[in-house]
Amino acid sequence: MSIELRPIGFVRTDAQELPRHWSVSDVEGMLVIGEEYSEGLRDIEAGQRIVVIFHFHRSSGFSPELLRQTSGQTGRETGVFSICSPVRPNPIGMSVLEVLRVRGASIDVKRLDMLDGTPVLDIKPHVEITSE
Repeated sequence: MSIELRPIGFVRTDAQELPRHWSVSDVEGMLVIGEEYSEGLRDIEAGQRIVVIFHFHRSSGFSPELLRQTSGQTGRETGVFSICSPVRPNPIGMSVLEVLRVRGASIDVKRLDMLDGTPVLDIKPHVEITSE
């Protein structure tokens, strides 16, 4: 089986230092989406959260010995699927970002944990489950 993904856009940020996780980030930047996808941004509004799926384009190659890695958060060795390491069998990341503004095919966002130039693969709405 072969899976082919193409970026729908790229991250733009001037930040030199980025937190390891969106949940502890105040970094602002922009998602620059290809014009051919701009109609898909319709109804995204300031104040909402979006889930951004992206490619860890600078991640080093993966090998079986990397199935266990040292967590940057706890310092313990743990399985790769229980941490947010960019070194993964498929270098795909996910962040929940706050929308600041939508301008044409660009979305100004906050809580970035992605490098400038990171390929954006998809955007989804963030849906919170509420208990009754």
